[in-house]
Amino acid sequence: MTDLGRVLILAGGLSPEREVSLRSGGRLRDALVSIGVDVELADVDADTLPALAAERPAVVFPVLHGTSGEDGTIREVLDLYDLPYVGAVPAACRVAFDKATAKAAVADRGIATPASVTLPREAFHDLGAAALIERIVARLGLPLVVKPRAGGSSFGVSRVEGAGEVAEALMACFGYHDCALVEQAVAGVEIAVGVVDTGDGPVALPAVEIEPGAGRAYDYAARYTAGATNFYTPARLAPAVLDAAARTALLAHQALGLRDLSRTDMIVDAAGTPQFLEVNVAPGMTETSTWPLALAAAGLDLAVVCRDLAARAHSRPTVVNGAASA
Repeated sequence: MTDLGRVLILAGGLSPEREVSLRSGGRLRDALVSIGVDVELADVDADTLPALAAERPAVVFPVLHGTSGEDGTIREVLDLYDLPYVGAVPAACRVAFDKATAKAAVADRGIATPASVTLPREAFHDLGAAALIERIVARLGLPLVVKPRAGGSSFGVSRVEGAGEVAEALMACFGYHDCALVEQAVAGVEIAVGVVDTGDGPVALPAVEIEPGAGRAYDYAARYTAGATNFYTPARLAPAVLDAAARTALLAHQALGLRDLSRTDMIVDAAGTPQFLEVNVAPGMTETSTWPLALAAAGLDLAVVCRDLAARAHSRPTVVNGAASA
């Protein structure tokens, strides 16, 4: 393989997912170093832009999670600096990061997704929270999942079994975003399906089944504490259901205009239908993250795949003001 030059991993930042991002970045750095890649890990802060201008990397691998990392911001900045990077372009990130918009986009392509409503904090304040909650429950039924319209790592996400719990769940949600997505809670098997494209077209990785410990939700602690959650790869589902889940992840990846890598989270309902929940444009790389687990289950090496993703990003034209340039 042609020498890549210096690969710059961007991690950290100031979102609530900062610590997870640093863990992802550290693991990715160590993996790439192990196969001889010249790599540097940078914690994104006010020194980042001067450093980019002073010593341009050959390619950037963003593993920033949450706002700025996945909403398109950091990719817009990299485009301003004419730097190639791994992952989706800003416009696709903006659509994917907004859960309500992403749900609507994939539903237009025939993908099943739980019924939901999306309302800002002001609606509950100005129109009366009690009446609005009553109507939401009447329309969607119970139980419900209340989540921030954008964000990850389960911050601000609550499952509510009764109407009396909705107000408290909304308050928790509004601590992370000023708009709430309230969704039907679908009973079933929670899975994550990664997608990777190193140049031959996007390929779905084996589905990872997620089984939190008894009595636990798949919250922040369950995601990132070793042993708190059981992961099964491939998921313990019928072959036809696994095929459907793979098709769903690929279709979501394509419908949202993503590239290089993504991870789609789903619930497989009692009928065996994968229900789309959300998509992630910068999947976690930690020891308990599902995208690397799926790579391993497919017989792929994290370091080699990420090197190949960086090489592909390095070789493609950058885009300036909508036009490709060398």
